Amino acid sequence: MSDQPFYRLAPFIQEYIYAHRWEELRAVQVEACRVIFDTDAHLLLATGTASGKTEAAFLPVLTLLHKQPASSVAVLYIGPLKALINDQFLRLNDLLKEADIPVWHWHGDVGQGEKRKLLEEPRGVLQITPESLESLLINKTCELGRLFSELRFVIIDEVHAFMGSDRGRQVICQLQRLSKLFRQQPRRIGLSATLGDPSFAEEWLRSGTDKPVITPKISSAQQKMRLSVEQFVEGDSGEADLGQYYRYIYDLTKNRKCLIFTNNRADAESVTASLRQIAESERSPDIYHVHHGSIAAPLREAAEEAMRDPVMPAVTAATVTLELGIDIGQLERVVQLSAPFSVSSFVQRLGRSGRRGQPSEMRLVCKEPPVSGKEQMPRQIPWQLLQAIAIIQLYLEERWIEPLPPVKYPFSLLYHQTMSTLAGLGELSPAALAQRVLLLAPFKSIPQDDFRDLVLHLISIDHIQRTEEGGLIIGLAGEQIVRNFRFYAVFADNPEYTVSEGSRQIGTIIEAPPPGERFALAGRTWEVIDIDSKRRTVQAKQVKGKVEAFWHGAGGRIHSKVLRRMRAVLFEDSSYSYLQRGAVERLCEARSLARNLGLDKQTVFPLADDSYCLIPWMGTVAFRTLERSLRLLKNDTLGIRRLEGYAPYFMTIHLDRSRPRELEQELERLSNEAICPESLAPQDEAPELEKYDEFVPPHLLKKAFVADHLDVQEMQNLLKS
Repeated sequence: MSDQPFYRLAPFIQEYIYAHRWEELRAVQVEACRVIFDTDAHLLLATGTASGKTEAAFLPVLTLLHKQPASSVAVLYIGPLKALINDQFLRLNDLLKEADIPVWHWHGDVGQGEKRKLLEEPRGVLQITPESLESLLINKTCELGRLFSELRFVIIDEVHAFMGSDRGRQVICQLQRLSKLFRQQPRRIGLSATLGDPSFAEEWLRSGTDKPVITPKISSAQQKMRLSVEQFVEGDSGEADLGQYYRYIYDLTKNRKCLIFTNNRADAESVTASLRQIAESERSPDIYHVHHGSIAAPLREAAEEAMRDPVMPAVTAATVTLELGIDIGQLERVVQLSAPFSVSSFVQRLGRSGRRGQPSEMRLVCKEPPVSGKEQMPRQIPWQLLQAIAIIQLYLEERWIEPLPPVKYPFSLLYHQTMSTLAGLGELSPAALAQRVLLLAPFKSIPQDDFRDLVLHLISIDHIQRTEEGGLIIGLAGEQIVRNFRFYAVFADNPEYTVSEGSRQIGTIIEAPPPGERFALAGRTWEVIDIDSKRRTVQAKQVKGKVEAFWHGAGGRIHSKVLRRMRAVLFEDSSYSYLQRGAVERLCEARSLARNLGLDKQTVFPLADDSYCLIPWMGTVAFRTLERSLRLLKNDTLGIRRLEGYAPYFMTIHLDRSRPRELEQELERLSNEAICPESLAPQDEAPELEKYDEFVPPHLLKKAFVADHLDVQEMQNLLKS
């Protein structure tokens, strides 16, 4: 009996299980116990939402900590969001209230009093964001020994949210830096509900270590789901014609517990304001909330509490901030506005509903502007509808999820970790700095010569300074960067204006309108009363009416397999049971248009006045490569006057004279000729795409752009197929 996982758990955990009336350990928890208790390997738990992954990680880890207490923090939990950490903090406190194992959380919203208590007596479990961990590495260097000298486990939640991004590479750097300080390799446990091929996650999780990763194969029942897709077309007068669209969303969510996911903050604001207007006209209660990165923490927390209420209905419009594993209770339905950018996002958002044995339910709602005229032909195709169907079909047919995009030259992160290392450790020789930074796993492809060029450039702009002894320290200009709290994050977070109504903080906006002007925030309309430009604050009052919300933000990267499946949707005769009436009609219209124009036989179509449409069915990276190939390599041959489009769906090419056959011939040549990738980035071009690219030498930025943001081989393969 002692071989059974339950009986190997600590007594306080067994009591917790009894008290909460668990009938048995779930399969993922049994397998996690086996790996943690019986091996020394890292562990990757990749199972569906609400499958018990968090408990699977903590139950055996806390058991080992209970048997052998540590004199420092023994378990480091890294989460992508403050809200997720707060949620897990409450859950762990409940589990550990009968044990002598403290749990701490540390991020920007945690008070200094609690942080001081941890520093005074560091032990137990520390839950933290990558940004706060970076702050510790820089500002608490002398305390790191007391904090982490006996660190045994690192649990990384929502690993799919980290992999493939500079933030995920930052986490790997941080863990290697800690390991180097204490000459030990804590075991890593990764948690995710959204992985396709686990080998990509396994490679990321073990980066910089010599331990293998075990990913238990957990057999589970096929996920039950309810899906629907509906399509709306705006009239000529735009917003006024969206009444049916917002009414449909209102009816989907009325008197329910629902999450509305949007692909940007502006849409989250707009739908919330519209639903409030409809509810007010019907004298229905205001149950609407907004949850995104520009909403003040108290309002976000109020939305989370409303969603957890087991009785009262609540509707929250959110971006990725509620896509991850925050416990928001029993959702009745998820509504997705427009197609998500990826299958991964679709699966993650779908999984927010359907807990406690209920089917997952998602209603996708797309809209498109009115179009007419031959020159508008490519816009007559309902791209968002095709993308929604393609993403759903890829998951239903293949359970396919996007693989990790490889990154060879993360120079922005290299700058960040170089400056962070110097800020934390003080003066280092050039050789010692190179050894500490270049040996970090994310920089394995960066040559020493490139690092030398970066350091020399940073010396020239006074971000790094040479000492008389030949060592390197942070320079005066570098101090201004490193000592700002915004330095800890590797993702861009432009300074915004803080909006308040009296003493109550509402959120932040990018630009402050002049006094008397109105803007949208938190699903409401505000009028500016006063602006303090020095403190970057706005005093505002709530007013009636609705105004357009706007946030700058780039679209997501779309994989070529999604575009290829969209093409198949357009040309196959299949029907899809989840399509609603409007979506069925629009798909039929689009298929009829495609047949009449012969879109299945050609990719170039004449529009008007020596302009042509090119529909290449390529994902974001290949599309970008093709656009540059035409503009930079074929401009003189074709006489391209202007090239524009709607990436990654189509390009509109304006030529000096009409010659569609030559355009087709040049596309064929592009698919076969030898193309030097460097030729697609002009000598004077150095795209600044990441947060610290402005401090990287231009020739290194160009090198990174060519290697990591273009793909000639993929473009050519897709042109041939």
